This record gives sequence, structure tokens and C-alpha cells, in this order.
Amino acid sequence: MLNNFESFDNSETATKKDIVIQERVELVSSHMYKQFLDYQHATVNTNDIFTRMVDCLDLVSNNLKQSFSSRGVTTQNIYVEADALKSTVVINILWHKMSFTTRCNAQPQALYRKDGRHIFSNRIIAIQGNYHDLIKDAKNHEEEMEILLENEIASLYVPADQTQKCIFKIKHTGQEFSLNQIDAPREVVLKVVETVCGGGSYHKDGYVKTFTV
Repeated sequence: MLNNFESFDNSETATKKDIVIQERVELVSSHMYKQFLDYQHATVNTNDIFTRMVDCLDLVSNNLKQSFSSRGVTTQNIYVEADALKSTVVINILWHKMSFTTRCNAQPQALYRKDGRHIFSNRIIAIQGNYHDLIKDAKNHEEEMEILLENEIASLYVPADQTQKCIFKIKHTGQEFSLNQIDAPREVVLKVVETVCGGGSYHKDGYVKTFTV
């Protein structure tokens, strides 16, 4: 009879453990599901913004061609190339190359804020150079991200809510801007082009310096 009571007690304890596990796993799954939904919505917004950025780059390229052509400068080195998926685009402006890519959003990620908040968002990275040339030897996503961050000019963080503003951060100055999702494609493209093409490089003399205007 004693063994029967012990068996009952063990069974009751096991049931309580199952309930605890179920409740805590439910909390984890609810949290991850919210992140997953935010990630999906942010991806939709990011893809829309990126498509409009490609259109803006085409306009910038065409305007530059007209401007340089009127000055008697050949424009064969001014062009825009986007991949078939429109996840990466490269703009070449004479001796300058810049790339924009969304290939850094493999999972839900949040932008940390100094006040302790965090905003789940996707990211569009602007980098110095041709994206495809830079990452050709990368063996995995981690190595690719290291290369992107090393050559980063600026990043646009796109939230899940269409009415919420994007955060635009410029790497070398530490400046940060809030941009609505309508104006973000134009403002990011122009600021990156101005940042890169508005400066220049010194001749190498032991170490490299750059200057901006």
C-alpha cells in the first residue's frame, strides 16, 4: 500500500512539473512569435524602402550624367547595378563606388537605445566599395557581416510599424537622424552620395588620411 501512495505522489509531482514547463515554454513562444511578426513586417517595409532607394539611385545617376556631360566629362563610369532580387545595389560615380544592401537581416534584431529601449528593426547598410567584390571570399554570414561593418558608411534601421520613423546613423560622424519611411529612401541615398563624393583622399604617405568638406 505504501508503494501505491509513493507512486501517486510521484505522478502528481510529474504533472506539476509538466504544467510549469508548459507555462514557461508558452511565455518563450509568445515572445518569439512577437519578434517573428515584427521581423516579417519590418522586412516588408525594408524591401519597399530599398526598391525606392534603387529608383532614387537611378535618378542620381542620370542627373550626374547630365551634369558631367554638360562639362565635357565622359560618363561611362557612372552607372547603377542592382541584383535580380533587389537586395543589393551598387552605384559607380567616376572613381567612387558605393553599395547598399539588405543582406544583413538573417534573423529578428533590435536597435538598442541609450534610454534602455530597444526597437526591433531591419537594417539597410551603405558601404564603401562594390559589395560583390568585398564579400566574395567570405565563408559565412558572420564573415560577411564583419566585412560590411568594416566598410560601413551608414545604416538605416527600419521598424515594423509603417508609421514609426526610421533611424539613420552615419558611422564616421556618429550623427543620427529620424526619417519617416516616405522620405527615407531619398534622404539616405543623397546623404551617402554627399558624404562619399563630397570628400576626397590624400596621397599615401605612410598612412592614409581622408578629408571632408
